[in-house]
Amino acid sequence: MSALVSVQNASKQYSKQGEGLHDISFELQAGQVLGLLGHNGAGKSTLINALLGAHEYSGTIRINGFEPLTQRDKIMQSLSYISDVNVLPGWMTVAQLLNYTEGVHTGFDRHKADELLRHTNIKPRTRIKALSKGMKVQLHLAVVIATNTQILILDEPTLGLDLVYRETFYRHLLEWFHDGERVLIIASHEVSEIEHLLTDVLILKQGRSVLQSSMEAISEDYFILDANDEHRMQIETMNPLSFQKGLASTKWLLSSHHAKQAEALGAIYEVKLADLFLALQKEAV
Repeated sequence: MSALVSVQNASKQYSKQGEGLHDISFELQAGQVLGLLGHNGAGKSTLINALLGAHEYSGTIRINGFEPLTQRDKIMQSLSYISDVNVLPGWMTVAQLLNYTEGVHTGFDRHKADELLRHTNIKPRTRIKALSKGMKVQLHLAVVIATNTQILILDEPTLGLDLVYRETFYRHLLEWFHDGERVLIIASHEVSEIEHLLTDVLILKQGRSVLQSSMEAISEDYFILDANDEHRMQIETMNPLSFQKGLASTKWLLSSHHAKQAEALGAIYEVKLADLFLALQKEAV
């Protein structure tokens, strides 16, 4: 099966800020959901802009077989992007936006968009600038879903949304994802919120990959040991990635090749992606 998204040795050099992205490679096939994680300045936006063809880069990127910089019109036929900043024209009404999209996008299904919005509080005559942030995100997602896009990139899509809007957003997103051969890339600070959606993860720090793995491999490669403090010296010889001190015990994040050794020292738990993310962000690159 050919990759819908292929990135090989992608790098981006900024003249003043230094290196924004260094030698990033990955491939995504239909059915994969990649979590793109990292703090501000980690390189997430630089990578996303390269995928969108929004700036030059070195290396090779292919979206559905097309090169983002020279064939941007082709990649936009199968790729959509939703960011945390509203990019919809505020002066338009909802109906005008749908009319415009129907006129310029041959794959837009107006009936599907209307049906999705019928289950929200978004009215056709309302100007986009009058919608709440949650409604704008719902509207944007409805347009994306109705274009039958194949590859969707989300950049902090639920930032600032309340729990009700977040639940609705992810429900519609999953319905879209399972309704075809899709790829989803989610860049987010809310690691715990998106963990259950992911099949793969790429963690960036200062433009470099500090972890690139399937979610399945993470649970096989790491574990949490909850042990009494009397075992501290013995556990420290296992080179823990991080630890969290409690009242009577400490939780240690350890590599799985120490699992046998750790069994007799305390309780073993499955590692959460948020634990691993925090540990890797603290480490020196």
